[in-house]
Amino acid sequence: MSLLEVNNLSVAYGGIQAVRNINLNIEEGELVSLIGANGAGKTTTLKTLSGMLQPAGGKVVYRGLDINTVSNHTLVSRGLALVPEGRGIFGRLTVTENLQMGAYYRNDNADIATDMEKMFTIFPRLKERHKQLAGTLSGGEQQMVAIARALMGRPKLLLLDEPSMGLAPIIVQKIFEVIKQVSKQGVTILLVEQNAKLALQISDRGYVMESGRITLTDNAQSLLNNDKVRQAYLGE
Repeated sequence: MSLLEVNNLSVAYGGIQAVRNINLNIEEGELVSLIGANGAGKTTTLKTLSGMLQPAGGKVVYRGLDINTVSNHTLVSRGLALVPEGRGIFGRLTVTENLQMGAYYRNDNADIATDMEKMFTIFPRLKERHKQLAGTLSGGEQQMVAIARALMGRPKLLLLDEPSMGLAPIIVQKIFEVIKQVSKQGVTILLVEQNAKLALQISDRGYVMESGRITLTDNAQSLLNNDKVRQAYLGE
């Protein structure tokens, strides 16, 4: 059984069907990208997979659990973490306090402290600013906080929604190096990213979404070489 199985998933907003009968699966250890234009339904899909939205039809199974039968916090405690578009950090808490919130469901204090130091090793800038209020950080630093907070929960499946949005190229490069590093350490990742080329370059497989539907899926290298994908999403 796949770590995540999505069968005929549909999601509606006030009568408008944002996601239409999509199917996708993610195997343990994979890094999979979901690419598409703005408004294609990618963010809606991630919110539904994380239990934030209820589907209008279809089924989502995560680690054998139908997400419709369990609470959102149960999914989090079972290792599903979402880094949302816009980051969603706690602006009035310090960097350290934000990371501690990521470990809310854990009670292994010694390991939490170890993981905190690990996050500061991955993101040295956060160590420099660990006492600073997260809301006063730059956009890139806030994205680092959001990813580090999610990793503090030791996720088995990490959902990333537009991690490069609004960031300077040098920061984007750092964020994607971290995503690749986290993947190599065994965390399964579903990545939604506007920069399709960058996303596919670090992914195992990819799905292309158009107007709420999955229109193409293949291994990442094949998608990078696909003429339609190159013209529509890679700017070539």
